[in-house]
Amino acid sequence: MSSVNAILRKKVNTQGQYPLAIRITKNRKSSYIYIGHYINLNQWDDTKKIVKKNHPNATRLNNLILKKLSEVSSTIIDTQTEEENIGAVHIKEKIRKSKNENDFFIVANWHIQNLRKRKQHHQANTEQGRIDKFKNFVKVSELPFSELNESLLYKFKSHLVGSCKLSERTVVNYLILIRTIFNLAIREKIANKDLYPFGRGKVSIRIPDSEKIGLNATEIQSLENTTLESVPKQHALNVWLFSFYLAGIRVGDVLKLQWKDINDGRVQYRMNKNKKLVSLKLPDKATDILEQYRNEGQRRDDFIFPELSKANLKDPKDVTRKIQTATRKFNKHLKAIAKSIGIEKNISMHIARHSFGNISGDKIPIQMLQKLYRHSSITTTINYQSNFVYKDEDEALDAVLQF
Repeated sequence: MSSVNAILRKKVNTQGQYPLAIRITKNRKSSYIYIGHYINLNQWDDTKKIVKKNHPNATRLNNLILKKLSEVSSTIIDTQTEEENIGAVHIKEKIRKSKNENDFFIVANWHIQNLRKRKQHHQANTEQGRIDKFKNFVKVSELPFSELNESLLYKFKSHLVGSCKLSERTVVNYLILIRTIFNLAIREKIANKDLYPFGRGKVSIRIPDSEKIGLNATEIQSLENTTLESVPKQHALNVWLFSFYLAGIRVGDVLKLQWKDINDGRVQYRMNKNKKLVSLKLPDKATDILEQYRNEGQRRDDFIFPELSKANLKDPKDVTRKIQTATRKFNKHLKAIAKSIGIEKNISMHIARHSFGNISGDKIPIQMLQKLYRHSSITTTINYQSNFVYKDEDEALDAVLQF
């Protein structure tokens, strides 16, 4: 025997509101289908299982609840006709895959939740912003996959370029995300693969060559020789230089370093991006920076740089937020420092990695660069380093013009 009820789940969001949901219970086990709306606790009548009149959209929400209850009940009847002993979780999965749930934004939410389950909170936040922008463009709360066609995608692409002034590479990121969600819907047997709007003769996705510009040796020396009275600016520069000295360690990995990761003149850490274990010798210049952060009361579990000292390490979202906040702060200071010493290039934490590539050029064997960059494939290293090595082209050009 299955029961279906509308409830207000006691899982508060950041705005202090609670989600409306349909609860499916069978054999004392429950599963939940979220309606997609949040309300305040005092706007829910738990006895009548309806939204109170003090909510401005009470009538519409209650009608939506009745509609969802009817859809779920109907699906349960059909499902139990086929499988008598099916459980609540499996009933939910059947409902998820029913035609009534053929909505791009529902599947997009699954994609975001999957990222968060894998603790990829930075990517989840970025892609949620892109989904929100797409939703604002189409101006609907539900978008069947049958309506997500080539014409709509071309219009969205024109909107991103023309109205939003986004770069070609950024526009490609939006299209890749939409394609990923469509593929997920096809795998879940929600969307019809015959309606797929991507591929040959349809919407093609071509990743443009990205422009990677790093600082040169003279500009690095200018940064090293800069004396800053501002403590926050000096700290930002220290973190940037530390990253550069270690072949461009990503800022998230730098900020997660603890004193216990420094042993016998080496730094050992696990990369957040691909979970690879890395061990690098500490150059003297990097050691000099570390000495500025040592103190008598420090413990081996303390972070070297202070940005994560108050983070809730059991909450990956909190760690991600603090890294993002620190990165924005560093980038702001770095731009001010560069301007003050006459560096015209756009400088950010990630440019430390490009700068190492620019200076290394073709001086280091590509296999060694692959190890320093921690790339899984040497092809990735070759493609990355091609942004900074122009020797063959320069010599060819000179040979032609010597007449």
